[in-house]
Amino acid sequence: MQVHRDINNLPYFKNAAITIGTFDGVHSGHLQIIRQVKKEALINEGESVIITFDPHPRMVLNQRENQGPIKLLTTLSEKTELLAKQGIDHLVIVPFTVEFSNQSAEQYIADFLVAKFHPKTIIIGYDHRFGKNRSGDYHLLEKYQQEYNYVVKEIPEHVLNDITISSTKIRSALKEGDITTAKECLGYDYFFEGKVVDGNKLGRTLGYPTANLEIGNTNKLIPENGIYAVNLAIAKESINESSLFVPESFHQGMMSIGIRPTIADNRRTIEVNIFDFNEDIYGRIVRVYVKYFLRNEEKFDSMEELKKQISLDEIHAKKLLFENKS
Repeated sequence: MQVHRDINNLPYFKNAAITIGTFDGVHSGHLQIIRQVKKEALINEGESVIITFDPHPRMVLNQRENQGPIKLLTTLSEKTELLAKQGIDHLVIVPFTVEFSNQSAEQYIADFLVAKFHPKTIIIGYDHRFGKNRSGDYHLLEKYQQEYNYVVKEIPEHVLNDITISSTKIRSALKEGDITTAKECLGYDYFFEGKVVDGNKLGRTLGYPTANLEIGNTNKLIPENGIYAVNLAIAKESINESSLFVPESFHQGMMSIGIRPTIADNRRTIEVNIFDFNEDIYGRIVRVYVKYFLRNEEKFDSMEELKKQISLDEIHAKKLLFENKS
C-alpha cells in the first residue's frame, strides 16, 4: 500500500475506486466497505484508494463548536498499519483544517475529488455529508456523475449501521473493561502504545517490577481501570511514537491501569509487569495487546495483602494466556 500525505503531489490514479472516511479502529464493519472498494477496482482494472483525514474531523469541528475532545480507537500510524493489511493500493491522508471544511460542496467535488483523484467509482454512504455546512451529499455527487465521468455507488444502510453500532460498542466495551466484546467487534485484540518512563519503583519493592507507560497521543482511548492479562511487543530502538511500529521482541505480562488506591496515588498510571524479563527498556516504545480483564482495581489494607493479590493475578494471567494462545 502506498501512503500519500501531500495532496498537491498525488500520482494519477488509474480508474480509481475511492471511498472517504475516518476508518477509526479499522474494525470488522469497515472491512465490508474495503472489500467493495477492492471489488470495484478489480472490475475496472483500476486502483483502490482510501481517503482519510488527519486530524480526525471531529477534533477540528468540536473545537470550533466548543465541544469536548473525542477518544480514538486508533492513532494515525495504527490506522495506517491496519489498512495496509487489507490490500488497498493507496491511502491518502488529507490534512483536515477549518479552511478545508469551509469549501463549498461543489468545490469539494470538482477541486478535491475529481481534480485530485480522477475517480472511476466513488463509494459513499447515503448519509455522508461534505462541504461547508455539510451541504453536500450522495444526491449531489449523483447529479455530477455525467459531467465528471464517474459512477457513485451507495454503501448500504445496514453496513453503515453496522459500523456505527460496532464503533459505539467497542468504545463502550473498552470503557467498561469488556475486552471480549471489543475484540469481537474489532476482529483483533485492542492495542495501544506508550513510552517506558521512570516510575516510583513500587513494583520492584513488591517483587514485580513494572514498565511504566506514558501515552504520547492523549486522544487514544485507554481501557477502564483494572488489572489485565496482556501480550506485548517491544519496538526496535529506532522507533519513536510517530513511526510505524516495528517489533523487536514479543512477551506476555499483566497490566494495571488506575490510580493505585492502596498507596493513595490518585494519578492514573499504566504499568506492565513483563513475565520472565529483566532488561533495561527505558525510553523504548512498547505496544500492549489487551487480552483479558482479570479484576477491578482494589484498595488493600496493607502492602503484604497487595503483594499476595498480585501473585494470584500472575497465576491467573499466565493460565489464561497459556490456555488461549493466539
